Amino acid sequence: MARTPDGPPPPPTVQRVRIHYAKRGRLRFSSHRDFQRAWERALRRAAVPMAYSAGFSPHPKVSYAGAVSTGAASEAEYLEIGVAERCDPERLRAALDECLAPGLDVIEIVEAGPGTLAERLQASHWHVRLDGVRPEDAARAVEVFRAAGEVQVERMMKNGLRTFDSRSAVVSIAVVKPADARAGDAPVEGEKPVADAPCAILEMVVRHLTPAVRPDDVLTGLRLVADLVPPSPPVVTRLAQGPLDAQTGLVGDPLVSDRAAASSASLIAAGDVSSED
Repeated sequence: MARTPDGPPPPPTVQRVRIHYAKRGRLRFSSHRDFQRAWERALRRAAVPMAYSAGFSPHPKVSYAGAVSTGAASEAEYLEIGVAERCDPERLRAALDECLAPGLDVIEIVEAGPGTLAERLQASHWHVRLDGVRPEDAARAVEVFRAAGEVQVERMMKNGLRTFDSRSAVVSIAVVKPADARAGDAPVEGEKPVADAPCAILEMVVRHLTPAVRPDDVLTGLRLVADLVPPSPPVVTRLAQGPLDAQTGLVGDPLVSDRAAASSASLIAAGDVSSED
């Protein structure tokens, strides 16, 4: 029979909130574990009334969804926390933003509605800057990649070297002009591109599959099928992640339904107050 710790159980979760944040600048080189520690410290410093798991080693109820890999920046990172006391999302956003380092920026906090966050994160929209690559060369490589039925690449994983298709996950990929790019044109501090040097910008929408296909896997595919080899490391930024529109191929906002649920709850609460008056 399983043992249980002495004393009362931890307070129950009374509210779940979802946090949309960005990973910018040099913080793109930090690992996911570094970000976990940063969030744990920020939650303590902001005195957030966290809910905890039961057992002999209670842990704060924090769930990370679709975290970007080390080396990439992101404007669309998400996590969910459970709290033991109800919190105002906007006040919580301001408190956490003050406790986090510059470059780890809280964009929005909403109360969680029905359903899980992870199931909404179906695809990502990526911006990839290739310094030293001529746009016309990148465009030719993209055309070859698009025409391929599959593009097998290899990546070392926890269980060893694995081969998988990098083409099937790519919903769309194109070379865009800097003026047409949505974000990510500014280089990381200390990594200014050479004046008058060529630069190609790719934007791609990639489905979240298993195993996950990353932008570097797509770049490996471009190298294999079209010999596209950037002379310097690419600068990768995730612009969005969320539900994938099958008709348009666009990535939507995963928090839309949460905002709608919160708005409906506010209207109902306002109606209840009015009827009592």
